[in-house]
This record gives sequence, structure tokens and C-alpha cells, in this order.
Amino acid sequence: MGVVIDHQVIKSIGSSGQISLGKEHAGRQVLVETPEPGVWVIRTATVVPDNEKWMHTPTIKKDLSAALAWAQKTPAKASDLSKLKMAKARGSKRKA
Repeated sequence: MGVVIDHQVIKSIGSSGQISLGKEHAGRQVLVETPEPGVWVIRTATVVPDNEKWMHTPTIKKDLSAALAWAQKTPAKASDLSKLKMAKARGSKRKA
């Protein structure tokens, strides 16, 4: 179980409705929850963009972990590009 830190600070809400949490938190994203009137719970959060959600699914995480494990135990080696086959282009050939 984690360490519980009980730290209270009195802050004033400015005329624009803002509260400063300190420069050490600048740029962070937070979740602000209101479990009941007059009670706010502010938690730091990491937001995952919609187009990156697929990387966080259990199947993809498993595949990525396996790929990383393979990469760590398999030494890199140079490829002989002359042995690679080129895919045939569809349509007409390009002129040089």
C-alpha cells in the first residue's frame, strides 16, 4: 500500500475563479471531482489521445511486451539489401 500524505494548505480563489497549485505542477493535466457540494478532489492525470488508445489494449500491450523482450535478447545484425525482394508496382512503370 502507498504512503498517505496529509498536507493541507489554505488557498484563495482569485477574482477570475482560479486557484494556483504551485509552479511545480505547471502544465500538468488534472481531474477535478466534486463528490459533494463544497468538496473538490483534484488528481493529476495522464490523457491518452483517441488515436493512441489502441496501443493500450491488453492484446497490443502483450504483443508489444513480447516484441520488446525479443528485441532485448536478439542482437541486431546488418541486412543485405541486395537479397531483399522488391514488391511489384501496380500499373505502368515509371520512366527514369
